[in-house]
Amino acid sequence: VQLQACGGGLVQAGGSLRLSCGAAERTFSSGVMGWFRQAPGKEREFVAAYRWSVRTAAYAASVKARFTISKDNAKKMVYLQMNSLKPEDTAVYYCAVTTRGLIYSALFSQREYEYWGQGTLVTVSS
Repeated sequence: VQLQACGGGLVQAGGSLRLSCGAAERTFSSGVMGWFRQAPGKEREFVAAYRWSVRTAAYAASVKARFTISKDNAKKMVYLQMNSLKPEDTAVYYCAVTTRGLIYSALFSQREYEYWGQGTLVTVSS
């Protein structure tokens, strides 16, 4: 399974970007698709996730109310709309998938996700 993440780039603080992640080989009608990010010199951290089984999203506190995760089943795509971007959002963003259902607390753990995209760089200038 290969995931393709794209949509990163350079944006000024306060701006917006939309990241996309497509899974070409499978339709992830169950399980979870998540977004993680890794800033320079820091560990990779959870950003957002969408659980198909309960059709709900979860967000890290640092991005809640600014980022929105959405999906398009027909296109097999998941999106991360990022608004009001801040310099501290600068990172490489990764999409990740597990075909298993996860309880809420497990969403935040990257080890729960089996498949990972290659990452896309988001740079927010001040």
